[in-house]
Amino acid sequence: MQDIEAITRDIIAREGGFVNDPDDPGGATKYGVTIGTLRRLGLDLDGDGQVTAGDVRRLDRGTVERIYIEQYFRRPRIAELPACLQASLFDMYVNAGANAVKILQRLLAQFGEAVDVDGVIGAQTISAALRAAEKAPEHLADAYGIARRNYYYALADRRPASRKYARRRDGGKGGWITRAEEFITPRFHLSESQHRARVASWG
Repeated sequence: MQDIEAITRDIIAREGGFVNDPDDPGGATKYGVTIGTLRRLGLDLDGDGQVTAGDVRRLDRGTVERIYIEQYFRRPRIAELPACLQASLFDMYVNAGANAVKILQRLLAQFGEAVDVDGVIGAQTISAALRAAEKAPEHLADAYGIARRNYYYALADRRPASRKYARRRDGGKGGWITRAEEFITPRFHLSESQHRARVASWG
């Protein structure tokens, strides 16, 4: 596995620069860090006493790397999970918060592990993940990536405004789907026709 700094740089590259998309519930975002995260951390970067979209614009890559490693990797205890899961789960945690952990917990339950689906990485989840990874690390990593892809499709099913993240304008795979598939063995990627069939009901 890559070192954590390299994984973090990859996440920043996927997230891109400043955006303030009205269809994104996260609001103003830069390199994937939302205005909500800055407010939670109290990062008033321009010193005006408020945390606004202007502070988001001021974010630099070094600050974002530190936020990611501390708040999205170490604090939620992703570092204590099996190595085969860390990069994908870290990337998903940046993108979806505790839902990334719930996806893992539901998957572990399918593997026969007794795990509470609470979105928190505690001793129970860590032990269950380590046991599952001992048996078949590649299978676990692929299964997580596929479950993650399914989560994105289901989210877009429920929320039409989010469909542009799962399907490009030309009908091909959107950023959410290609992002999930970066962590799935190529033989488990959906073909273009499979993807188009999956999203056909969206109109």
